[in-house]
Amino acid sequence: MAGRAPLLVALLSALLSTSAAAADRLPLAEGWDLQSSAKVTEAGEVLSTPAYTPRGWYSVDVPTTVVGALVAKEQVPDPYFGTNLRSLPGMSYKVATNFSHTAMAKDSPFAVPWWYRKRFEVPAGFKGKTVWLDLGGINYRANVWVNGKRVADASQVAGAWRTYELDVTDAVKPGAANVVAVEVFAQTATDLGINFVDWNPMPPDKDLGLWRPVALVATGPVTLRYPTVLTHLAERTARLTVTALLRNASKQAVEWKLKGHIGAARFEQAIALGPGERKEVSFEPERFAALVVAKPRLWWPAQMGEPHLEELEMEVDVAGKASDRSRTRFGIREVTSQLDDQQARLFSINGKRILIRGAGWSSDMMMRDDPARMEDELRYVQDMGLNTVRLEGKIETDHFFELADRQGILVMAGWCCCDYWEEWPKWKPGDLEIAAQSTRDQLLRLRAHPSLIAWLNGSDNPPPRQVEERYLQVAAETRWPNPVVSSAAAKNAEATGPSGLKMTGPYDWIAPKYWLEDSKNGGAFGFNSETGPGPAIPPIESLRRMLPKDKLWPMNDAWTFHAGGQQFKQMDLFINALNARYGQSQSAEELAEKSQLLTYEGARAMFEAYSRNKYKATGVIHWMLNNAWPGLIWHLYDYYLRPAGGYFGTKKALEPLHPIYSYNDGSIWVVNSRYQDARGLELETKVLNLDLTEKFSRKDTLDVAADGTKNVFTLPVVPDLSPTHFVRLTLRDHGKVVGSNLYWLSTRQETLAYDKSQWFMTPTRTYADFTALAKLPKVPLKLGSRSERHGPEMLTHVTVENPSKSLAFFVRLKVNRGAGGEEVLPVLWQDNYLSLFPGEKREVTARYKARDLGAARPAVEVSGYNVAASPARQSLDEPPASNQRHYRVGRQRRSPEERLPPAQPDHQRQ
Repeated sequence: MAGRAPLLVALLSALLSTSAAAADRLPLAEGWDLQSSAKVTEAGEVLSTPAYTPRGWYSVDVPTTVVGALVAKEQVPDPYFGTNLRSLPGMSYKVATNFSHTAMAKDSPFAVPWWYRKRFEVPAGFKGKTVWLDLGGINYRANVWVNGKRVADASQVAGAWRTYELDVTDAVKPGAANVVAVEVFAQTATDLGINFVDWNPMPPDKDLGLWRPVALVATGPVTLRYPTVLTHLAERTARLTVTALLRNASKQAVEWKLKGHIGAARFEQAIALGPGERKEVSFEPERFAALVVAKPRLWWPAQMGEPHLEELEMEVDVAGKASDRSRTRFGIREVTSQLDDQQARLFSINGKRILIRGAGWSSDMMMRDDPARMEDELRYVQDMGLNTVRLEGKIETDHFFELADRQGILVMAGWCCCDYWEEWPKWKPGDLEIAAQSTRDQLLRLRAHPSLIAWLNGSDNPPPRQVEERYLQVAAETRWPNPVVSSAAAKNAEATGPSGLKMTGPYDWIAPKYWLEDSKNGGAFGFNSETGPGPAIPPIESLRRMLPKDKLWPMNDAWTFHAGGQQFKQMDLFINALNARYGQSQSAEELAEKSQLLTYEGARAMFEAYSRNKYKATGVIHWMLNNAWPGLIWHLYDYYLRPAGGYFGTKKALEPLHPIYSYNDGSIWVVNSRYQDARGLELETKVLNLDLTEKFSRKDTLDVAADGTKNVFTLPVVPDLSPTHFVRLTLRDHGKVVGSNLYWLSTRQETLAYDKSQWFMTPTRTYADFTALAKLPKVPLKLGSRSERHGPEMLTHVTVENPSKSLAFFVRLKVNRGAGGEEVLPVLWQDNYLSLFPGEKREVTARYKARDLGAARPAVEVSGYNVAASPARQSLDEPPASNQRHYRVGRQRRSPEERLPPAQPDHQRQ
């Protein structure tokens, strides 16, 4: 069943797609043949005929890049492990450099075209219809052949982010065997292709191939594509505009009727199209009263309300017969933005302000598509409390946006930096057209999704006037309904002026006080489109999975190979801070454990600062959310979907009602991220020495307005503090704890060298000293658990108690597949990396897929900074699960019926 999951997902997605009805769509996914043109002597006229028999070709499924296929066929070593990637043929470019700027070596096996070939039968029902070859994404150029006929050449099929619908009616033979052959050429250093900048390496094929789905589609003479509902809200009324792109594929003029309905609201109109004509056809509320909706159910981001979806059905009739039809989900919602007094961009959804708190998304390094994993990752986004994901240059699959729509996660999308996309003076004739068509194809794909809030025409730089004006023309022609921003950087565009965003760093480790202290660069003001506290070394289990045993310790080139590129190929700032603040590590295990403290502090401090300062601060995007491969930098959970320090620091910072200690001045705040007033809250503040001697205590009763903040008081100077001490904040609503926080602080002031700031970091002059944490007494914890199954989901409730007189600091909980087994991943913990005071007892719950246990019973394991070792406790309250499932190189596939509902609750790169 697992092997069929991608096809099932594709079929279900087609039911709600914006193209033809599912019955008229034939996915071409399985049973392709792949081979290098260096090993094939025949031309496309021969290769694309049923008479040709491929011998020695690789059997692959599409979508796949060439290297992705070779990895799947085990023709090369796992490129995600250790330094194996460097052993792949064609990996001659220098380590930590941007391969997009470099030409492939002449002897690279990927410097020549590769052939994709597929034999298939066209359903007899396609006879008499217009038949289209739908190519969702090709990197980079291609010649396309069907049954010996070239239907498109490399001058027409060019651009990694283009989509193609080729009329193959005259080439295919319904009811008979057919063959499609695609000759694909890799992107060059002067192509508008795919690029991972400094995030991670690129595979040697530069993601060459058919990397998005391929299908055969049958329609009548007129096609209906990209149906979209646009919304304008005024006085509790939604004025809807329905629009779609129509195309007459015939050589005759046709008269046709376009009709649609949203629930009981129906509308239709008659239109004429000339031979081969394409036209955007709209239903405006001024002409169609049914599209004026009083008191509509709106789509909201999950934290603001319900992401309610409606359904639009449309059909185009020609000569009384349905030529094409569609069914589309959409949300009634309106996104606006404005520049505030400080020229910062502020977004509003349905007229209400929203503080953007998000993170940067990365596609897989080999552009592999895994719908099930994607669902898991977006559940993580929601679980942490993030409301936005930013896509820089890698525009994801339809499934991604459908998930974001359903879960109420906002998406910012746009083009990439640091490669040919922003090297406008070097553009060749024809490049502007490829860029414009790429923009058109993506805006058409995305415009119907309520999750989209903005399109960025550039990342680190705004396009020059000629290019920007062409992009704006495309946005107008496609009726793009959301803000268009020139770039993610604080630069004035020639055509549109200031962007309202900034990209002023940092991207490497920074002291927590920076975010509230800095007033010139990345501090908590304005909209920071990408920033963060840098490296994120994962727990030891992930390090063991990504590094060979003999490279695990001490740190070496295998470690830095899994760091970033360019300025980020070393992790010196992070390691220096770790050693200075927590003491030198003597093993990989110790370093990994201490690293979670640093990443927890870093992520929490950044998100808290921007939350505290809303709406002086209007948005922040943590750089990044995830990794394209097993990496040591820029993630909130690692490639194996293991949540750790950064994840739980973010989740703590973004709890809906949250107390904050300000690192810069000692002020205590409460942030309300709910869109309703919070009244009668009780805040308890305590300052404690390392031995938990209470040095200060205070209780306050307060109200916090909806989506507001409250400055409660400033801590006074507290005498006789131990070198390492704590601030403990507990927020209650009528006795129930609704928010909490624990800060470990130092009497040694941490200072930053602002005069030496660079685009990616600000150096630290003096570090805080937390080495005394290593002297905390060892604490034996009491542990209990019970598990229960709810359909496909397992809940393990863990009770952990501190019976000692000392603090149990930074306690980590895991659910394993039986005692001594692997950790169950992905997992949603109610809380983790928590601290327990003497006598404190807490119950926290882990949610995960029951099938991930296999035949084992869940076994809970506890560890911590000063937790005495104890055996894992096996939970006995639940029946064993079945159908064990493991990730393949951190990835998985599963069928649609096994999905779970969502959890509720660039800088100047060089």
